[in-house]
Amino acid sequence: MLSRVSRLARHLDRARRLAFAEHQLEPWEFDVLTSLRRAGAPYQLSPGQLLTQTLVTSGTMTNRIDRLAKKGLVERLPDPTDRRGVLVRLTAEGRDQADEALAGLLAQERAILGELSRTQRSELAGLLRQLTAPFDNIPG
Repeated sequence: MLSRVSRLARHLDRARRLAFAEHQLEPWEFDVLTSLRRAGAPYQLSPGQLLTQTLVTSGTMTNRIDRLAKKGLVERLPDPTDRRGVLVRLTAEGRDQADEALAGLLAQERAILGELSRTQRSELAGLLRQLTAPFDNIPG
């Protein structure tokens, strides 16, 4: 059973990469952009908050922010509550790319799940939630 889950994970990874490549994004770029998008308007977080959401080191996050800023997808702003701090804000272009890539990803996922009925998809989601819950609640 878990071998099938592993095989499905490879198919999902391939589908994610395809959906993101169509929008000139790497998976890590999508992860950072959607973290900012989920934050809600004005779509900004501190680098520390981004670290928590994307589970990477501070050096890696600095590199990622630099690369996304160079592409015009995010911008750094001074943090008004911390003179030494910065906030990372999603630009309009970054928001558009994240939204378009998400639409592509959802289309890929719908194609993968297309053989399942609505009831089966709901049941699968519940079972996967139950199976992954212990891992999602591990303090990091």
